[in-house]
Amino acid sequence: MKTSVRLFHWLPRIFCILAILFISLFAADAFAPGLTTWQQLGAFFIHLIPSFILLSLLIVAWKWEFIGGIIFTVIGLGLSPFVFMINYKMNHSIWVSLGIILMITIPFVVVGILFIISHNMKKKNLPRMVNL
Repeated sequence: MKTSVRLFHWLPRIFCILAILFISLFAADAFAPGLTTWQQLGAFFIHLIPSFILLSLLIVAWKWEFIGGIIFTVIGLGLSPFVFMINYKMNHSIWVSLGIILMITIPFVVVGILFIISHNMKKKNLPRMVNL
């Protein structure tokens, strides 16, 4: 396998894992004083539900890159207006809300595009790899 094909095979996977880990960090706010240990653990796992969903989508994208690329791109673009509006209502700042969009949803758009690029590169190089 060519180096560029290998790079684009692993780049979306690694970037997606890092983005999921970043999203998972927000579950740490479940640990609050005044709650029992079981309440804190329950809240922690509930806060991790988006990470579990994204992880299951990564498993799909790992096997079927094109479908996973479309899913991640649609999720990233589709959730951006909602995340923007929620944050704009809280802080009344367009720039802060755009920064939050850049940190939370746009990485998944990039992951989706990278999965699609990886799929297309493998499809384009498939005849060469078969003839080797």
